[in-house]
Amino acid sequence: MLPGVKRILYASDLREGSRPAFRAAVSLCGHYESHITYLHVIESAGAQAEKIVKEMMARDKSLQAMHDSCVQEVHEGIFKRVQAFCDTELDEDERLQAGQLDAKVTEGEPWREILKVADEIRASVIVMGTRHDHSLGKVLIGSTAGKVIEHSKRPVLVVPLTS
Repeated sequence: MLPGVKRILYASDLREGSRPAFRAAVSLCGHYESHITYLHVIESAGAQAEKIVKEMMARDKSLQAMHDSCVQEVHEGIFKRVQAFCDTELDEDERLQAGQLDAKVTEGEPWREILKVADEIRASVIVMGTRHDHSLGKVLIGSTAGKVIEHSKRPVLVVPLTS
């Protein structure tokens, strides 16, 4: 077991089949009576596209407002999804207490954002899932999980997911 797990960063892409990784985070949380930060990263479209979008948003504040609204909808969707998961799949003794969970939505390159948020919240451990991509170089572990493991200063629990 991991000593002194106080903060768990759970990173999710919100796709179907990601529940086993969240269940692992909830299990750790229950065992250590710790806190989970549920992170979803909105992946950037690429450096050039991101630069163009930011320039457009700087010129047209309604685009910035639309962007912020979409990010807020994702954030609210995470809470609804987590609540539905807890209500339907967790036994009474597994339920998270008030204050044991918060959610965060960021934008950028997923593996970099995961590590950045882990540093910000001083996570004891990062929990994430990986889907098997059968292309060369990704057979054993997904690219995001692989990069998080490669660059992380803290333990990473990777849970295999179904596609």
